[in-house]
Amino acid sequence: MVFLQLLAMLLVILIAAEVFTNALEHLGEKLGISEGVTGSIFAAVGTALPETMVPLLAIFAGTSNNVTNHEIGVGAILGAPLMLSTLSIFLMAASVWKRRGTQGHLRPERTGLTRDLNFFIAAFVFAAAALYVPHTNVAARYGMGILMVLTYVVYVWQTIRASKNLVEEGHATEAESDMFLNKLGIPTNSATIILQLVIGLALLIAGAKGFINGVEAASEILSISPLMLSLLIIPIATELPEKVNSILWIRKGKDTLAFGNITGAMVFQGTLLPAIGIMLTPWVPRKEVLAGIVITLIAALWLRYLMAKGGIRVWHLMVNGALYVTYLFIALS
Repeated sequence: MVFLQLLAMLLVILIAAEVFTNALEHLGEKLGISEGVTGSIFAAVGTALPETMVPLLAIFAGTSNNVTNHEIGVGAILGAPLMLSTLSIFLMAASVWKRRGTQGHLRPERTGLTRDLNFFIAAFVFAAAALYVPHTNVAARYGMGILMVLTYVVYVWQTIRASKNLVEEGHATEAESDMFLNKLGIPTNSATIILQLVIGLALLIAGAKGFINGVEAASEILSISPLMLSLLIIPIATELPEKVNSILWIRKGKDTLAFGNITGAMVFQGTLLPAIGIMLTPWVPRKEVLAGIVITLIAALWLRYLMAKGGIRVWHLMVNGALYVTYLFIALS
């Protein structure tokens, strides 16, 4: 029964992703913004925001056991960037392996992806350093958390500021098909674009929540600890299904949108969520936590290295998949 529920929810998620990305392309085209803004901010935040509630709910309204609440919160905070930088990136590349080949090129817009990775790496290194600041030093902890929030504000400002030049260079967001609501006889305008976005996002949330319930049931059968559940299972259940958007975009040749949807979410969840962890949890360097941070940074640095060296091929991102398997081996051993 659990597996039937997982399959049904995955089908809901696939349909919802199609509805959401279709509306988002029309919104970006109507606003005249670049694919970088559409992917790295609109798509990334739109799909990641609901899942941000997991650590918040765990910390503020979890169980009566504060230790368990903090373990779930920290695990969810660090598990999402880990999964995005490794498994999500790998699956996105794997989805076009047959079409483009092992040596096939992936061509996201260079400046936007580089900016995403630079901000994420800097913020995540800072979050790692915060593990060694005593939780009794409240002033330092809150100061570091506020700095993380300001980092994301600067990132959004720079991404939007770069949009005009990118549009002029041919990186404007373009919708390649009619809106789905338009096919039902509903005209395409600002109101109907927003309506379809809301429908798509609502379906994504419903599908993800149903998937979470199924995964949680499976985790109970496997007797997984709260920390491991939040590091491994929750991010797959909450983040991975909604990154189907990236697979849909890259299969349509929209590499900038596909990468931006993932790397933009990495910046969002690598700045704002660690800020919460630093300020509101013990945020200590346990083995699983340190391993997750190191693997995540290696995956991000690998992508940054590829951009510096001139480009990304399909096989390059198999390394990210291998890094995820490496983390599983470390965490479960």
